[in-house]
Amino acid sequence: MKHSVTGLLVSGLLLTGAFAAQACSTSTTPNGTTTADGGTPETGGGTDGQVTPDGNTASPTCAPDETAAVPADRCTTDPSNTSLPACSTWVKVEIPGTVCGDGSQYKIFVNYSNTSNDLALEFEPGGACWDYDSCTGNGGTRGAANPHGIPDNHMDTYQYLNLLRRSPDNPVAAYNMVFVPYCTGDIHTGNNTITYTGTTAGDAGSDGGDAGATDAGDSGAASIVFHHAGHANTVAVVDWLKKTFATKVTVPKLLVTGCSAGGAGGFINYHFIRSGLGAGVQCSYLLDDSGPIFHSTGPSKQLHDKIRAAWNIDPILDSLEGQLPVKAADLKADFGVMNVALAQKYPKDRLSLVAYHQDLNYSLYSYQRFFPGSTEEQIHTKWWQDMTDLMKTYDGNKNAFGQNNLAYYLPFFRSDNCSHCVSIPPIGNPPLDPTDQGKALSKPWEGSDIPQLGIDLKQFTIDLLDDKKPLKSYVQDPQPSEAFTPAISAQCMR
Repeated sequence: MKHSVTGLLVSGLLLTGAFAAQACSTSTTPNGTTTADGGTPETGGGTDGQVTPDGNTASPTCAPDETAAVPADRCTTDPSNTSLPACSTWVKVEIPGTVCGDGSQYKIFVNYSNTSNDLALEFEPGGACWDYDSCTGNGGTRGAANPHGIPDNHMDTYQYLNLLRRSPDNPVAAYNMVFVPYCTGDIHTGNNTITYTGTTAGDAGSDGGDAGATDAGDSGAASIVFHHAGHANTVAVVDWLKKTFATKVTVPKLLVTGCSAGGAGGFINYHFIRSGLGAGVQCSYLLDDSGPIFHSTGPSKQLHDKIRAAWNIDPILDSLEGQLPVKAADLKADFGVMNVALAQKYPKDRLSLVAYHQDLNYSLYSYQRFFPGSTEEQIHTKWWQDMTDLMKTYDGNKNAFGQNNLAYYLPFFRSDNCSHCVSIPPIGNPPLDPTDQGKALSKPWEGSDIPQLGIDLKQFTIDLLDDKKPLKSYVQDPQPSEAFTPAISAQCMR
């Protein structure tokens, strides 16, 4: 069945809320920051972009060996061979013991390669939830994706994400691809089964209610049993990955990625992925798209406190004691210290964050319910305050080799999807940017660029995966001409 790219992406990802650049001359200033126009870096002004090199040419590198043959029993191109999964086709895998928020069977989707042993692991986006309203979608409250579980045709939508396509436009087109769906409302990391009770009698959610929900009618408040099982699901997925991809041969290159809740999930689970696969992976890379784990000392503190309790995260953080170079108590006090802890634990890994300066989606999850009545401008201000603090942490990081293996890529704005998720394909955002069905496939990286620096997210990803290149950070200065129209802003903030 042929599907409309626009229809699939709009309905399945972009509106859920639940989830060649021009060259320029450069010069280096005394503080090591390169600017697009050769001048001094500025905090604003409209045209500059900034690139921060890691400051040392002697950075230790990982050297992946991709010469090993692909195991013959991984997949088949013979349609008559039903004993093996088909190559280059999305295949459903159900792992025993894994569940979605409503208690239904969890599942992942795998696209096997017969040309590479490299592996791309992508976590699905889709918001978050921590009470009855947000876990049922009640009254339009920002909530989490897939409250009724994962359908078997899930990849009809998500196969169009840029890093899940076998096309020349994808830097990891030859990799084995594993898509980790999201249905637990906990950015893939919860550890709690909890009963949420509604505030209105008989209100089982605007979408008809979830499996496991109890409608009390006129006699009392409705309730729902919700499984925040993201952590256990991920651990099970990692165990499956080890048996499937990292036993007969090692994985030369592992890319962990995802956008929004998926980006945060990839980041938070990065240690569990790396330790679970162990020596089965040679070199590893993280591209966290629009799922930053900010410091808890800034505006994100109230969100962190809320989810820490609702998702029962403390036991997970306690399990990291002695595993990461940071105390569990420090992680509980400030989630953001995990950024440096991961970089120091895995000094040869290359870890990155990408996001838009003007994000108006993840930022709303972070602040809107905790700062009632906030305007768009106030939301942007809180987002950039948190982001600026995190950039300072990235810039100041030194791993075990005295190098910086953290990088960020921060273009300013794109109207698509409320300027959220840099790695998804553009399809337009009327009326500012008319819908164009051809963009998603023909120009998948459009809008992800920083023109003043001659780079887009595709090139940043290529460079991230190239251990021979120095790891660099990029940030585009504010562009006064780029902003949401009042209509799009209102749509994003509703």
